[in-house]
Amino acid sequence: MTTLSNGLNLLQQQALNKLSISELTPMQEASLFACREQQDVILLSPTGSGKTLAYLLPLLERLKENAVGVQAIVIVPSRELALQIERVFKSMATPWKAMAVYGGRPAMDEHRTMKGLLPSVVIGTPGRLNDHLNKGNIDALSVQTLVLDEFDKCLELGFQDEMKEVLAQLPQLQRRWLTSATDLSDMPEFLKLKRHVKLNYLSSPNGTASVNDRVSFSIIRSPEKDKLATLYQLLCYLDGEQTIVFCNYREGVERIGEYLKQQKLIHAVYHGGLEQEKRERALYRFRNGSVNVLISTDLASRGLDIPEVRHIIHYHLPLNHEASVHRTGRTARWDAEGDAFYILGPEESIPEYVESYAVFDLPEKPKRPTPPQWETVYIGKGKKDKISKADIAGLFYKKGNLSKDDIGLIDVQDRYCYVAVRRSKVKQLLSLVDGEKIKGVKTIIVVAK
Repeated sequence: MTTLSNGLNLLQQQALNKLSISELTPMQEASLFACREQQDVILLSPTGSGKTLAYLLPLLERLKENAVGVQAIVIVPSRELALQIERVFKSMATPWKAMAVYGGRPAMDEHRTMKGLLPSVVIGTPGRLNDHLNKGNIDALSVQTLVLDEFDKCLELGFQDEMKEVLAQLPQLQRRWLTSATDLSDMPEFLKLKRHVKLNYLSSPNGTASVNDRVSFSIIRSPEKDKLATLYQLLCYLDGEQTIVFCNYREGVERIGEYLKQQKLIHAVYHGGLEQEKRERALYRFRNGSVNVLISTDLASRGLDIPEVRHIIHYHLPLNHEASVHRTGRTARWDAEGDAFYILGPEESIPEYVESYAVFDLPEKPKRPTPPQWETVYIGKGKKDKISKADIAGLFYKKGNLSKDDIGLIDVQDRYCYVAVRRSKVKQLLSLVDGEKIKGVKTIIVVAK
């Protein structure tokens, strides 16, 4: 395929256009050229710097249009990251199909989907990938490219044996591309890295200022060991700007959630103990601006596409420097600026790795934060019912008397949809569309909680 003046081929340029991206960062350009060579690639770059695109673009050069079977596998540590990568690939509108596979749903259902879709790219968690490989649902002999996304996180979560098993089942691998937001001194032998190049953009992902240069670090002293009141004061002070509050344990997330519920502060909770649909709903509400405060474990510290997070709050101190780096990487994405707050109890001290910070004094009585301008509406039908974004928008415009500015992000899943609606118009909408059908199908339309 013809190479354009910017080093991309026509298919890659069209994919960028579909994603509304005008140009690549220096890190993405370096990855593109490195992946073209006859070598394996290790790409180190902070969370939020665009690593997904840095390997998906060169992957388009390795996929063959008429090839049968799965040509590339992407191993990820979480279902959320698998779904995110699947969404990005589909948005690129290439000739190939991609599919995410992960635990928490029947492998048989995935196999049925796989037989109908015939994906060229499969993105999945290690255990579920092994399941499909062992059963022959994926022809191991057709896989030539392997991507290990967030490979250090995979190792940290104890996936090493499962990843080793995946690689052992792929005898025709020609390329191994690894990405991470932290460096590893020793790479596992089972990766069988051949001649490889290491691209390290951890200090300066875009050839400009590093993340730390764009983040303001502050400590806040809590007068009591129980830091809930101090957290609430801080959230009120931040006045509804997008914020993630990090805890070390699920119990802490739930406890803070209950406290904020009592204070009638709109928020969402997110951790690995929640059912998949509840986790997806929490992230969706946070992404579309229906909630401005997300309380989470380190599960949300990387691998998620959450743009425009202004503030990070460490309610519990990070367990180590790497955890702090990944949490902080949720803000100041690309060239944006952000803030990181460490709430310290009477017996806690700032970690040594936080070298520069300010002491922040909260106002005694900050006003209650501004409520989010959006609310999320749940619709009980989806793609399997032939429902499209246009169908939903049409119903809300015609029957709900909404304007274009009253509708935000629309997300259509297989069996349900989420729609961001201006908070001031939700009651009106629900009243007017009560009992209405979408494409002749009656369904539930309610506020998503």
